[in-house]
Amino acid sequence: MLIFAETIIDKLAVHKVGSKYNEENIRFSKELLTTNDDIKELLTKYFLTPFKSSEFFNFYHETDLKLNEVFHYVSHIFDNPDNIKEQSSNLAKHLYEKSTHPNINGGEFYTVYFQDIEFDTEVIDAVGLFKSETRETFLKVFPTNDSYSIESEQGIDIKKLDKGCLILNTEKEKGYVVTSVDKLSKGEDARYWIDDFLKVKQREDEYYHTENVMKMYKEFVAKEIPEDYQVNKADQVDMINKSKKFFKETDNFDLEDFTEKVIEDKELIDSFNNYKKVYESENEVQISNEFDISSSAVRKQSRVMKSVIKLDKNFHIYVHGNRDYINKGFDDKTGMQYYQVFFNEEK
Repeated sequence: MLIFAETIIDKLAVHKVGSKYNEENIRFSKELLTTNDDIKELLTKYFLTPFKSSEFFNFYHETDLKLNEVFHYVSHIFDNPDNIKEQSSNLAKHLYEKSTHPNINGGEFYTVYFQDIEFDTEVIDAVGLFKSETRETFLKVFPTNDSYSIESEQGIDIKKLDKGCLILNTEKEKGYVVTSVDKLSKGEDARYWIDDFLKVKQREDEYYHTENVMKMYKEFVAKEIPEDYQVNKADQVDMINKSKKFFKETDNFDLEDFTEKVIEDKELIDSFNNYKKVYESENEVQISNEFDISSSAVRKQSRVMKSVIKLDKNFHIYVHGNRDYINKGFDDKTGMQYYQVFFNEEK
């Protein structure tokens, strides 16, 4: 968890990075940006407010971590914060080289040195990299003689950060701890910021393990079970609901405890354990058998683990409670299947 209560901006460099696809250039600033305390406070909110996720990453490279450009340049800044002007120019050049997709717009690129960010009870410094691509129209109303005048002006909406990342000065040997936001990119260009420019992979922490085991279990119930076992949709939904209840009410994940309480059936447990090995291999992830459960990962995954039975195009049945109150059958007269639902009160 990140806490910014005491965080301040120590140094700030800004350059204009154009679109390489459109053959725009980079406009470098020769000096660091200097502002008053009020502007620094606004900038701090602009840069840091979007970082609410508990999902973190590490820089990586296929052959040698030191060959990751952002890791390399930011390491020089952490070694000596006075290097920020030179290294911000290197970072701007690197970003420009990755701005080759036609949907990527030019914009201001900020390199910021922050002091006093709290992360997991540790107070550390961080480097922030941010890019503003969109412009908003603002109206200025001001008095003139006995009336008022209105003018429009283009500017940056400080409530809408386009792209950004925070690199925390900890775990350097693993590629630092990195968190990122991207509010604009969609489709083919959606990954250029995180994959091409930053080149990061998810940090293997409690969020990582919680998210992956919930994704894996969802796929197991939705894809593996229907192929190998006679388990109907109502039972599948019940298995999903049991898993969500387990993760919401348990602090520590233990694989054996999970399978015994949620899956229960010995044959299905064996199938799930085998599926775990296949899932890890196919998705290139390693899921620990024991870890602390991340409540934020549970909230995120619970939103996509739908407890719903879809019937043709006519009905959806949302199942939130007791599996015993819904039965499946077949009607000989109509030649159609049906669900029988029991309840006490209609609301």
